[in-house]
Amino acid sequence: MTFFGRSLLALAFLMAAPAMSFAAEVKAGDLVITQPWSRATPGGAKTGAGYLTIENRGSAPDRLVGVSGEIAARVEVHEMAVTNGVMTMRPLEKGLEIEPGKTVALAPGGYHLMLMELKSPLKQGDKLPVTLEFEKAGKVAVTLDVQAVGAKGPGGDGGSMMKHEHKM
Repeated sequence: MTFFGRSLLALAFLMAAPAMSFAAEVKAGDLVITQPWSRATPGGAKTGAGYLTIENRGSAPDRLVGVSGEIAARVEVHEMAVTNGVMTMRPLEKGLEIEPGKTVALAPGGYHLMLMELKSPLKQGDKLPVTLEFEKAGKVAVTLDVQAVGAKGPGGDGGSMMKHEHKM
């Protein structure tokens, strides 16, 4: 590739970079938290949800026991499940165990952070600071990147962290 071609490619990347979503990796003790995100809420919605992935790289279990954030009056760890064709959602009163050597995904249709009594609508592009509380790792600050209404993953397109196109 010529110098001019490399320069154009670098310029195109720099122009696209602000639009890309790069979720930071947050480490707390033996835990690694990645891909924290949420969906924008339609006007008037009083609840929202947060999603992320927690990996336990240690040899002992840890447990997500609490969550807090300024955006909502309450934030709880919930589980959604479908049993015999009936969808149920419930708070995990004892928290969510993260077994050693395992990864737990909080994702649509399963475990998630339930943001209740939102103080304002969640808008695409917002950054929502929340604090996760673990039995062993303690309090951990993460930021949820708000994607579009109906997004399926942290890239807003079904889970891709990076999606862009260059036309030259």
